[in-house]
Amino acid sequence: MPEKRDLELLINSSVPIIVVETNEERRILDTFSELVATRLHRALFRWTVTEGLQRLDTDSEPQRHNAKPVELLAQIKATAKGGIYVLLDFHPFLDDPVHVRLLKDIATNHGKVAHTVVLVSHAVELPEELARYSARFQFALPSKAELEEIVRDEARQWQKNNPRHRIKTDRQTLDQLILNLAGLSRDDATRLARGAIVDDGALTASDLPDVMRAKFELLGRDGVLSFEYDTARFADVGGLDGLKNWLELRRDVFSNGRTIPGLDAPRGIMLLGVQGCGKSLAAKSVAGTWEVPLLQLDFGTLYNKFHGETERNLRESLKTASLMAPCVLWIDEIEKGIGSDSHDGGTSRRVLATLLTWLAERDARVFIVATANDIESLPPELLRKGRLDEVFFVDLPEHNTRRSIARIHLEKRGLDAASFQLDQLADACEGFSGSEIEQAIVASLYGAYAQKTILGTAHVLQEMSRTRPLSVLMREKVENIRHWAAERTVPAH
Repeated sequence: MPEKRDLELLINSSVPIIVVETNEERRILDTFSELVATRLHRALFRWTVTEGLQRLDTDSEPQRHNAKPVELLAQIKATAKGGIYVLLDFHPFLDDPVHVRLLKDIATNHGKVAHTVVLVSHAVELPEELARYSARFQFALPSKAELEEIVRDEARQWQKNNPRHRIKTDRQTLDQLILNLAGLSRDDATRLARGAIVDDGALTASDLPDVMRAKFELLGRDGVLSFEYDTARFADVGGLDGLKNWLELRRDVFSNGRTIPGLDAPRGIMLLGVQGCGKSLAAKSVAGTWEVPLLQLDFGTLYNKFHGETERNLRESLKTASLMAPCVLWIDEIEKGIGSDSHDGGTSRRVLATLLTWLAERDARVFIVATANDIESLPPELLRKGRLDEVFFVDLPEHNTRRSIARIHLEKRGLDAASFQLDQLADACEGFSGSEIEQAIVASLYGAYAQKTILGTAHVLQEMSRTRPLSVLMREKVENIRHWAAERTVPAH
């Protein structure tokens, strides 16, 4: 296995401290045990704060001692014969200057006594004074063939436990499950595959969303990304026919991962427009229509007061999105995170640089849907072709679209849209955004309920007549946005 060769090379290269960030403790211990037994022939120890130090490479009775970190490190330092010490979950103790000094003493003495200290944890932040004496090791993620074998192993185990039943699945679902498990460790992939099978002894398309939700919970632990469970379809969106047609042409290439000569996978779109005209709903609809997960990147939680942390948060979020591929990454009100700001110490520019680099270099099928309201604050380098595929403008809805939006929101609330004069409603709400049409219907429902009567066209018309839409309240700003977009963007409607 390549991992054994890489680990053996690190040890033979006289690296005194090896950092392994993993949750697969059993796997790293087994790998070291095989190396010690077959090639390295050195003493192998495991340490935990609960059980202390235990030698693993001999058949003698375990001698558990030195549970306290300072005693453990002092013993390693005093031991005259080199050994390999695998310390599990030692990361909380790296804040203690005494522990750091002892580790540095062990490292600097490596030329005389070749001790190798292996720090194994889910995350290890090594102090700077130890970093120069260390190297990081990472297990390779399972390949597609290995993931299929994991799924088949779990299927065989279920079959063994349930001999009277046969697992039901099809090749397309199996391939999709394997694709969804990509980016996970062997242990996590095994656990998710088992969960998909044991519930009902079948692998069906209905299992896949649960697998993706579980995968995100394993990967997205930083709170910057969120998994959107409620993804709409374009049937629930009035208008946007231009955007719908554009996406439909690219659906097969993106969703099924088909490689067509001369065609790259679609990269993403920018949705500009008037507030309340359906940009966020359109973002959700892309994922729902393409039947892929929707992740939302929250710039509000991305920013951190410590230098460099904001960029690191973004890199980790983009890495998670890549591991969740194929997926849609929705960046709402993107101008708030990368707009020009001369008072943030350059953070916005660094965030923009990080995002642009990822957009240019990524090969994972992550489709970006970025939405924005303030056009003028967007940097031009983000809007140029190549970063994203197209810039769409979501304008105020015209008559037929307003009619469609009214019908959708009436039916959404269990009302018979055919009993309403939809053309009258569409005429009455000229200048309304989609959200303003919805709120007029909601308000009229409250009015009808208070009057103890059934909602009718007159109630909705009355409410619309009392509403002053954003296009009236902020006429100049809305007109400026529409004028700017007229010759610079593609109409979404």
